[in-house]
Amino acid sequence: SCCDCLLRTCRRRKELKARTVWLGCPEKCEEKYPKNGIKNQKYNILTFVPGVLYQQFKFFLNLYFLVVACSQFVPSLKIGYLYTYWAPLGFVLAVTMVREAVDEVRRHRRDKEMNSQLYSKLTVRGDSLTDYSPRWQPRGQPVIPHGYCLMSDGIFLNLLVNSEHAGSDTCACFIRTDQLDGETDWKLKVAVACTQRLPADLFSITAYVYAQQPELDIHSFEGNFTRVGLLDLELNRLTKALFLAQVVLSVVMVALQGFVGPWFRNLFRFVVLFSYIIPISLRVNLDMGKSAYGWIIMKDENIPGTVVRTSTIPEELGRLVYLLTDKTGTLTQNEMVFKRLHLGTVSYGTDTMDEVQSHIVQSHAGTGASATPSHTATPSAPKVRKSVVSRVHEAVKAIALCHNVTPVYETRTGMAEAEGTEADQDFGDHNRTYQASSPDEVALVRWTESVGLTLVNRDLTSLQLKTPVGQILTFTILQIFPFTSESKRMGIIVKEEATGEITFYMKGADVAMASIVQYNDWLEEECGNMAREGLRTLVVAKKSLSEEQYQDFESRYNQARLSLYDRALKVAAVVESLEREMELLCLTGVEDQLQTDVRPTLELLRNAGIKIWMLTGDKLETATCIAKSSRLVARSQDIHVFRPVSNRVEAHLELNAFRRKHDCALVISGDSLEVCLRYYEHELVELACQCPAVVCCRCSPTQKAQIVRLLQQHTANRTCAIGDGGNDVSMIQAADCGIGIEGKEGRQASLAADFSITQFKHIGRLLMVHGRNSYKRSAALGQFVMHRGMIISAMQAVFSSIFYFASVPLYQGFLMVGYATIYTMFPVFSLVLDQDVKPEMALLYPELYKDLTKGRSLSFKTFFIWALISVYQGGILMYGALVLFDQEFVHVVAISFTALVLTELLMVALTVRTWHWLMVMAEFLSLGCYLASLAFLNEYFDLSFIATGAFLWKVCVITLVSCLPLYIIKYLKRKFSPPSYSKLSS
Repeated sequence: SCCDCLLRTCRRRKELKARTVWLGCPEKCEEKYPKNGIKNQKYNILTFVPGVLYQQFKFFLNLYFLVVACSQFVPSLKIGYLYTYWAPLGFVLAVTMVREAVDEVRRHRRDKEMNSQLYSKLTVRGDSLTDYSPRWQPRGQPVIPHGYCLMSDGIFLNLLVNSEHAGSDTCACFIRTDQLDGETDWKLKVAVACTQRLPADLFSITAYVYAQQPELDIHSFEGNFTRVGLLDLELNRLTKALFLAQVVLSVVMVALQGFVGPWFRNLFRFVVLFSYIIPISLRVNLDMGKSAYGWIIMKDENIPGTVVRTSTIPEELGRLVYLLTDKTGTLTQNEMVFKRLHLGTVSYGTDTMDEVQSHIVQSHAGTGASATPSHTATPSAPKVRKSVVSRVHEAVKAIALCHNVTPVYETRTGMAEAEGTEADQDFGDHNRTYQASSPDEVALVRWTESVGLTLVNRDLTSLQLKTPVGQILTFTILQIFPFTSESKRMGIIVKEEATGEITFYMKGADVAMASIVQYNDWLEEECGNMAREGLRTLVVAKKSLSEEQYQDFESRYNQARLSLYDRALKVAAVVESLEREMELLCLTGVEDQLQTDVRPTLELLRNAGIKIWMLTGDKLETATCIAKSSRLVARSQDIHVFRPVSNRVEAHLELNAFRRKHDCALVISGDSLEVCLRYYEHELVELACQCPAVVCCRCSPTQKAQIVRLLQQHTANRTCAIGDGGNDVSMIQAADCGIGIEGKEGRQASLAADFSITQFKHIGRLLMVHGRNSYKRSAALGQFVMHRGMIISAMQAVFSSIFYFASVPLYQGFLMVGYATIYTMFPVFSLVLDQDVKPEMALLYPELYKDLTKGRSLSFKTFFIWALISVYQGGILMYGALVLFDQEFVHVVAISFTALVLTELLMVALTVRTWHWLMVMAEFLSLGCYLASLAFLNEYFDLSFIATGAFLWKVCVITLVSCLPLYIIKYLKRKFSPPSYSKLSS
């Protein structure tokens, strides 16, 4: 149809095209491309009102009241005044729109803050301007200083401009992709050969850069902004049950009439008459309660800096079963610290590093030190001491040389030092920083600096070390063999200019180096000891080469690199010819510092019954190490490392092997996960959910979101995702509840999340205290609001039954409006301040959280109990008023309505578990408002009768009969079958 065609046209996504960016040709740069601005808003000016109305009326509750309110324009269906139906509905919609508008303005301000960052841009005149926002079009050439965040379009031009601008001959720079894949490591990027000699004025050339169309891969984040909590869905189901009961009750009334006359019209009138059984104030009370919970969370001094960005789902924090967390920047600080150096016979820790420093100083004490004769009165002692000094020196020297770290120097103007590579260059510590592809590498080089051997300069062909005495040692880099996930090691061949010695240094994981180094009896045992301490280990070895040996290797290596077939295999074979019988120098241990109180927080969450999955883009070894050090995996638990699989048969065999394991943590890579999900999705998820902990490494952002959705589909449990980088946004938005941490990787995750915190440890209090209170309070508030509607509907049913099933309202006009607002609203809403357990108790006994995940606070069982209470109290109030009234009908209204208001106030007191002074004030305020309004209700009440003693004792008797039995039942239940939290409180 035409409507369907129009809808498809509106939903059609804009086609992504390749881009061509011209240099030196302004006339060719007029093509328009999408802006690079960040936008987290849900609506715009045109879609705000329709969008909010759709979100509201898609719920059965609001749609039902819209139909009922519209029906009052039909004269034959009209019951009471129009404002009694339209005023509450309009108030609910107004409150909702105001809340949505406030959230939308906050999102706009956050986006504006991010999008208003200024860039410098090259112009045709060759100067730089600083008035260009990140919404720049691809035709511009921005100049990006060190440490600045840039949209990925600009990486190529960044190389062009910065390399030439700095005067470097290497045309290289370091970039980080933490907002894409979570990797905070600096990656060395070298400009292509044809661009390394471009003139400084890029507009003097005629060239263009062609970029392919955007690909899905990791550059696309999936998710939605419209969040609906589980409690809202449960209440929506309960309102449908109430509607069914309303219809059944109306049919019964018409049936008892005998279906006489226009019975269908009478049926609809009864439906309208009993419409209060579904309280329209339910939504507005819950929404206002959620706003109150958000305000309480942000004002909690124990979790400073916490921001509630989505005010619709705070109660979700109390229903979580799965917590999916990022690693880098979330569990860890991504700050590596050197902790251990082991030489086989001697080990150095943080408290004995001064001994290593003294050995290095001694080895470089003087140029003649090594030539000094060693024969003394006791030759054995100096020999042992010299042997230890020599071994320490060789180990530290190897660590200082075998890496891909580059020292960077900055002056006051922020420009890198471009001239001088010898001792006359400023090698001061105050302006030196290190950049590398891994924080482990930087930690190792910083440690060698701390013990006296400092890396002061490096380019593509050489590097320089400074000794404790200020001497500069220059080494020529002959070959570099980078680290790969397959080889698990890296190597470098250097030639010392002073001596002409050629040395092959190599370091890597113990599993890769064990077969390369010479035989020893300590490496495997010490690697295991360090791993149990949560340290990341590296084995360092060396091999001295003669000039002839290196020339032979270089010839074979170059020949292998020029091979047209099986190049990678031939190159690996040539390199492996050197990796034989290497001298084992040392074993290093580096610790990735955890966030504050990560271990007790994870233990708290586990005791609360929350299963924790770690999803990270890091390599398997790193992820496993952090899982151990953070106690995500207990020391007593085994770890099953899922072997790499590439087809269905391998996946089947590995799943069978995993199925035979019991009570062990699972570690699986993203590639293996993808294969298993393709063929055995249900089996893998079922087995993984039985594990106490799961670690997924080498995960892309898309895979993280996919794992969240799999848990939602296969378990029907509530999930929470927490992260701190742009690569975590897809996971955060896919989860039922998203938490972002403002960290070193920027604010993108915190801005896109439902809740923003400053430290991982705050999640404990956020869930155990605020999550618990929000869920319990919302459940109590929702059920009490429904009880308030059901009790008056029960009274209406009794009244109609006695008066010949007439479809006449019991209370009209202001009585109905006042009952749902000023007479009962304040005490009922004060339930948002109630708490069953003190915060200290909730944190001390996290096991209490397990009960919340079962959803017992709001279920059909509790709903049925409240329905019975409503029927009992409604019947007592109505029959009591009819029995005790004197002569006039107006006395029935006065007695029953007054008893109804008092009953509601007493029921709030019956529900409260911990009194707050505002609750007491709300009770007396509502009672005072009702008593004060009696003077103006002469249209409904006989004021002379209200002032009599008969009125008071009749109201008191009816109220007592309706409430006293419930108080007795509550007392007996708490005495003989107390809930778990009451046992702890006592």
